[in-house]
Amino acid sequence: MDVSLDYDEGFKLLSNAIQVIFQKQAIKLSYEELYRTAYKLTANHYGKQLYQDVEKVISQYLEKVAETHIVPAFANASADTNTADTGAAFLKTVKKIWDDYTTALDLILKVLHYLNDRLPKYNLPGFYDMGTNAFRDKVIRSDKYPIQKHLISAMLDQVQLERQGDVIDRSALKAAVTILVQLYDPQANNTVYAVDFEAEYLEVSTGFYQIESQKLVSSYDSPEFMRKVERRLEEEYERTVHCLLNTTEPKIRSIVETQLIANNLHTIMEMKHSGLETMLAEDKYGDLSRMYSLFSRVSAGLNEMRKYISQFILRKGEEINKIIAEDAKGSNVAIRWVMDVLEIQDKCDKILELAFHKDKSFQIVFNETFEKFINENSRAAEFISLFIDENLKKNLKGKSEDEVDDILDKAITLFRFLQDKDVFERYYKQHLAKRLLLNRSVSDDAERGMLSKLKRECGYQFTNKLEGMFNDMKLSSEMNGYFKDHLDKSIDHKLPIDVSVTVLTSTFWPMNLSTSPRCNMPPILVTASTSFEQFYFSRHNGRRLTWQPQMGNADLRGHFKKSKHLLNVSTYAMIVLLLFNQQDQLSLEEIQNTTQIAEADLKRTLISLASAKYKILKKEKGMYRFNEDFTCPMARIKIQPVATNKVENESERKKTQTKVDEERHHQIEASIVRIMKDRKVMEHNLLIAEVTKQLSSRFMPSPVMIKKRIEALIDREYLERSENDRRSYRYLA
Repeated sequence: MDVSLDYDEGFKLLSNAIQVIFQKQAIKLSYEELYRTAYKLTANHYGKQLYQDVEKVISQYLEKVAETHIVPAFANASADTNTADTGAAFLKTVKKIWDDYTTALDLILKVLHYLNDRLPKYNLPGFYDMGTNAFRDKVIRSDKYPIQKHLISAMLDQVQLERQGDVIDRSALKAAVTILVQLYDPQANNTVYAVDFEAEYLEVSTGFYQIESQKLVSSYDSPEFMRKVERRLEEEYERTVHCLLNTTEPKIRSIVETQLIANNLHTIMEMKHSGLETMLAEDKYGDLSRMYSLFSRVSAGLNEMRKYISQFILRKGEEINKIIAEDAKGSNVAIRWVMDVLEIQDKCDKILELAFHKDKSFQIVFNETFEKFINENSRAAEFISLFIDENLKKNLKGKSEDEVDDILDKAITLFRFLQDKDVFERYYKQHLAKRLLLNRSVSDDAERGMLSKLKRECGYQFTNKLEGMFNDMKLSSEMNGYFKDHLDKSIDHKLPIDVSVTVLTSTFWPMNLSTSPRCNMPPILVTASTSFEQFYFSRHNGRRLTWQPQMGNADLRGHFKKSKHLLNVSTYAMIVLLLFNQQDQLSLEEIQNTTQIAEADLKRTLISLASAKYKILKKEKGMYRFNEDFTCPMARIKIQPVATNKVENESERKKTQTKVDEERHHQIEASIVRIMKDRKVMEHNLLIAEVTKQLSSRFMPSPVMIKKRIEALIDREYLERSENDRRSYRYLA
């Protein structure tokens, strides 16, 4: 080729070559000749003009292809029924044209490689970018033909058909997406995929799932509704991964979650006979787990779920409290209340583990709800103590030590929810005292194990007196050994009976031990008690013993007509029975005058002897006589006193509460003094808050109660009001 070759001849050669390439006849061309032609035109400063003319040739070709290949394709698709195959055929047509076109672009780029490298100095895009832009403007966004509308519609139809259950050719949809992703929109600074397809796809999907939501709600129960939602989420994820862009996945997921889950939270939970209440009541862990998983996808989901479950637990708790309130006098009321509460707790624990993945936020809500309804029962502290008492007593049928220990652990869990732990402590002391004194514990290990649990929960101060009670029992056991040795060595102090004395430290035990109850003991007991006192005072100076016959027990040999039995009875019962060695029959008044036992205690004692399982006495016309005809297959008989450690009546509860309030007054004042001694000066509200914080582990003092104790301390000149600020207090040393 001559160097004087003019531009027109050179461009004509290149233009013809481009047409041949588009016709897939590139094998006929001489790339060396074409490359040199483009090189020389560029070198002779025709580069920009050559670029523009090549762009026109490409645009003309694309307009022709759009008219001859694409328009007939979507015209045919529109004429047929809207099926997956017809839509896929149209998308494949567009894909084939794109593939042929990009292959041709690669060949054209090789011919114009020299010019392509120098385009930056003309501030022009490369030939490949120019070619894709031309495809965007002349084909996809053609201003002559509605190709864009039909392409996007075909793509959306493929998605819609698959959502309806049809099988589509995903490769056709993926191919169309690939084309749009490679086309760029400079005005939107995004891909044509995002601008033309994704925006409309998300809008159409929103409408689809709005309708889908209504259909599912009206057609299915809650579990099936959630399964359908799960399936939709899986389908959308899979479709996006295989056919669309990953950047679309969170957007379509958000639409499904909003329309199917967020907009139906209460509907799903409140469906009759299948909603959240039914799932909770029937322990449907799979459905609960599914609900947890779905609700966790939307911002308000789990919070609404927590609120609903909290209300469910509260309703159950209130039902239990109401039933118990209606049957307050039943002997097993405390055990039944605790067992019912533990049943709810077990249910919640299983739900938490099996359905909610041990979510701490649900655990916190469960705990707060349990604390609320448990403390709404004013007798909760007494009930929990009675429950523990029942499980620590002997003769628990069918329960191993491990089972008892497991139950006690559950009781401790309920104990944690108590706000008035000091009330529990008072009841626990009473019940523990009876177990220890009447020898009714399962085992010493079980008792001390329970004590250790309480110590871990509340600290040493809480269990200090309880441990003192155990220590008294231990020291008494040792003391009785020494007393027996003393009697064995002493000729003058031999006793006709065996005596075992338990010495109690008055400050540790919950009973009033400062005075002895009125009771005339038989001479034989007076002799024994005097002997022990002499022995005890010889070892301990400055101490005082007050006998408590209402708390003891004795073994008597009973001689009946047909048999002899060893009777284990209370001390009061022993005193009563010994009277019948001298008298054939006695009235209640005569027994009371002789023994001086309090009327209430005496009546309980006589019931246990004359009206209970073992009738040692007969009652006829108001008179009591020894039952000589009594028979029993057992040689040793334990006659239990009439139970008094069941649920307290209203009068007893008031007395207990009065004692608790008195103790609280001392504890509040001690706390105030400790705080003020350290701070010297403190504002009223800050002092209230600090006292509440210090005492909250034992009970929740009310601001009114604290204020009264502050006033009492001011009156006793422990504190004074600040002269500068009347709402502040100053500690007086």
